[in-house]
Amino acid sequence: MTARQRRLMWVAVGVLVLAAAAGFVLNAFQSNLVFFFTPTQVAQGEAPQGRVFRIGGLVKAGSLQRQDMQVQFVVTDTARDIAVTYSGLLPDLFKEGKGVVAQGRLGPDGVFTASEVLAKHDENYMPPEAQHALDKATAGQTAQTVKP
Repeated sequence: MTARQRRLMWVAVGVLVLAAAAGFVLNAFQSNLVFFFTPTQVAQGEAPQGRVFRIGGLVKAGSLQRQDMQVQFVVTDTARDIAVTYSGLLPDLFKEGKGVVAQGRLGPDGVFTASEVLAKHDENYMPPEAQHALDKATAGQTAQTVKP
């Protein structure tokens, strides 16, 4: 084997190692990617089935039910509602009528099973996607009530 062939072999091995490393990095990135959806998007079937995603909106007034560590509530964007179940401690700022983002999976029965619940941390902040969805849904409801 000549020196040129050895160099070419090492370059080929290096390219293969870099390609494998890039493949592992992209695979890890893809598996940790979590998308955000509104209740309207979930109801329209835009949310992935069998994958973890986040749903955000407001906790519907009168929907909160607690039973020991099991919590059930409804997340709404004022246009559509999605039932959520969660087992665990809720954040201190979690209240009906306030913003919430829940991460988990949508079951075949249409109930979202949350593995993590995040509450709005102050009165002025809401995730931009959730705020946009609420504004859009409110504008849609206003337009429907104004029709002659």
